[in-house]
Formats: sequence, structure tokens, C-alpha cells
Amino acid sequence: MSDLYRSALSARISKLPMLPPEPDEDDEESEAADSLGSLPPPVAGIGPTTMPGTRAYASAQRKRAPNPELTPLSASAYFAQATQIAVPDSGLDVRAYYTPPRVREGGEPGTVIVCHHGAGQSALTFALAAGEVTELSRGECGVLALDCRGHGKTATTIPRPGPEGGEDFSIETLTSDFVNTLKVLYPDPGAAPSLLLSGHSLGGSVIVRACPLLQDLKYRLAGVAVLDIVEEFTLEALPMMHSLLDARPAGFGSQEEAIEWHLKTNAVRNPLSARVSVPAIIQPAPEGTSPAWIWRTPLRNTAPYWTSWFTSLSKLFLTARTARLLVLAGAERLDRELMIGQMQGKFQLTVVTGVGHMLQEDDPRKLAEVLVEFWRRNERVVPAGVKKVGER
Repeated sequence: MSDLYRSALSARISKLPMLPPEPDEDDEESEAADSLGSLPPPVAGIGPTTMPGTRAYASAQRKRAPNPELTPLSASAYFAQATQIAVPDSGLDVRAYYTPPRVREGGEPGTVIVCHHGAGQSALTFALAAGEVTELSRGECGVLALDCRGHGKTATTIPRPGPEGGEDFSIETLTSDFVNTLKVLYPDPGAAPSLLLSGHSLGGSVIVRACPLLQDLKYRLAGVAVLDIVEEFTLEALPMMHSLLDARPAGFGSQEEAIEWHLKTNAVRNPLSARVSVPAIIQPAPEGTSPAWIWRTPLRNTAPYWTSWFTSLSKLFLTARTARLLVLAGAERLDRELMIGQMQGKFQLTVVTGVGHMLQEDDPRKLAEVLVEFWRRNERVVPAGVKKVGER
């Protein structure tokens, strides 16, 4: 559903949605192999005879040797650590990528931007942006990115079937998972750093729902940042989702082919980011089957939850009791509630040009600049007694 919004509105495969996690099985070894090595620089339309997403395209791709310029890259250059976190209350073993903030003078904890990805993606969609945040904030702002239930390297330890069987992807469960994970990471709210919640697409719905829950638990929030999701237009786009999923290939012959497909379809426009994020959303197919690599997250299984994910998003965003930021890709329209809220100065709106739905990957530097400026304005610079952006 991450790409669902823009894909449906533009009716173009070039912005196809949700793409699963990072290299599985042997990817721990591959991560370790280049964990200390320096990353190569970024490598400088649609094929003429085969359309990306069709069987003919997949067949043609498998006949070619993998492109060495599109080999997967480790996220170690962008996060200080990667770990698994046992979250008993959710029955999960959560994958987390983390760069802690530098402790301020006097021992005061800094701020951590907590990132929740969209459906079908993984935490590594924020990898390059995380590295930029660390640089721009000079380490004062940390970044924590989590693989949510059924995505990336997060594993279910206690099955929680949904109402129609399969994994429970209800918005209530995803929100509970997010809050429970933060409670494990920061068991003492008073000693925890302030948290700036950032969510892309589905992740935006999760963070705005988590905001009051965390505040009730006495966590300090620096703000909420919702990335490229508007309730009204997303709900209008939902009927097109199945046809959009039909248009993408069932799998790929190699990780390089998966990366290439995302770049050719403009699902991700930044080659460097695609080399980090795309391997995390596919996994090896069962032995003896073809294609060799398949999508990790079965997005069709999440269909019963699509409408509930985004219903009431605008209202929840506008009523969040903290500073609010909405970042959109291109000059997209706001729905009526958001338009009124913007005129009333209830939130900061930033439009990033020259990017697709995956704005955090397409232009990670720009997003990092927006987030760091938002953090500085609302966490560090605002004098006592002065309201934050969007606060009443």
C-alpha cells in the first residue's frame, strides 16, 4: 500500500507500491561481509520490447547475467547497529536499525526519529535518509527504523491470526506492535530521549495512532511527521490496488533483477537507495521453484485491512497533541480536512519536487533537511511557553 496512493492516482506502473524486505537466508553473511567496507558511489524507461511487470519481461530478465552495478549493498554505512528485539507483548522478534543520538551537555538525552515504513516495504527504505540526518544534525538526532509485523526480518514468535486467517495486519495490532517495541527499547519514559515519530504511507497511520498512546505513557514527543499519504485520495485509490498488484512480476531471477525492475518502473528512482532497500523486500523462493526470488510480504493478504488503515487519518493527524508535519511528493492536493487545517496553521506542509511516492529514497537529503529543521524548530529552538508548530 505504500505506493498504492500515487500508483492509483497516476494510473502508472511507474509508481507501483509496496515492496518487501532485505536479503534473507544468507543476508546476515552478506551484511557482515560489507559491513565495514565503504559503499560505492551512486551508479550513474521501460524496455523496448518487454514491459516491466509482465511474464515476458521476467523471462527476458532471467536470461541475462546479473548487473554488477546493481549488486545489493549493506545498510551498515547508514546505521550504527542492527539488532533483533524480543517484544513479548506482541509475540514478535522485531528487527531494528539504530543510530543513537549524541548525549547533550549535562547528560540530557537527545532526540530519536522513529521511522515506520509503508506496507510491503522494510525499515531500510529509510537507510539513506538516516545517514543524512546523522550528518546534518551532527549526531544530535538519532534514528530508529523498525521492520513491522510480517515485513523485513521481524519474525512472529506467537502467531496472532487475523479475523480471516493469516497474519493480523489490523491497524490496531500494528499500532500496538509499534508502541510495545518502544516500551521494550525505552522502559523508563523519563530517561528516554524525546521521540519524533515519522511514518511513510501506512506508517503515517500507525504513528498518528501511536502518538496519544505514547503520551499517556509519559514519553516526550517532539512531533509527528507523516510522509506522502492523504486519506481521501488514498481511499479513492484502493479499488485499483488488485490490478496494480497484477501488473508486477511474481518474482525475479536475482536480487539485481529486482533492483533493476524497481528502477526501470520508477518505483524507486535512486539507484543507491534501491541497492540497499530492495533486497530486503524479497526472499529466496522454495528450493526447486521459479522464479528464484519472490516478494516477502503477501500484500493481497492484507486487503481486508486496507480501508481501515487510512480511515480517519486526517482527523487523527490534526488532533495529535504535538507538532505536526506533512511531507508530500509533488504538488498533490490536500483533502478538505487537511486544507482547512493548513489554513488554520495546524501543521507544517512541505512539498518535495522531483520525487515519487518513495520520497525518502528518491531524495533522502531533502527529507533529512526537512526533518532536522522541523526537529530544531520544535525541540531545541522554541523558548518555554511558545507553542510548537501545529499546537493549539
